[in-house]
Amino acid sequence: MERKRAYGILIVSFFILTVGSGCGYSVYRQAALPFKDIYIPPIENKTLEPKLQDKLHKALIMEFTKHGVQINPSSGTTLTGTIYTFEMFTLSVKNDTTVEYRVNAAVNFTFQNENGEMQEIKDIRSPFIVSFSSSEALSETLANRDVAEEMALEDVAMQIVGFLIYR
Repeated sequence: MERKRAYGILIVSFFILTVGSGCGYSVYRQAALPFKDIYIPPIENKTLEPKLQDKLHKALIMEFTKHGVQINPSSGTTLTGTIYTFEMFTLSVKNDTTVEYRVNAAVNFTFQNENGEMQEIKDIRSPFIVSFSSSEALSETLANRDVAEEMALEDVAMQIVGFLIYR
């Protein structure tokens, strides 16, 4: 009986040590954020792909809000962005028809803090491979492409927000 109890204590201690250390995860309170609010003017789209700027703007608002930063048009903190690259690459072909694509978007940002200090953050891209499959139905392919565009731009938003808040 004594042996089982010691064994149980050992397992619980190991579990607490494992969970409590080394994972790199930490919790930030809103008071610890480098800024409480931000203004995000309309994003500039220098690509030929329509509506990317709206999708990125929406993704940035969602990501900042998720991290406790309020969107405020009168904020002294500003983030501007320019989408300069949007690419689709063929991943796989079947019967001389592309059946899977990879989506890539690249964005340059300029961050201005409340003191007016500016920082350029160049070439932010999705850290993940975002792909979508095509089908014979054009409407389904276009819907899949739209979802892949949104996912790639959400990844870009996640990258820049993480960089600005947790650096």
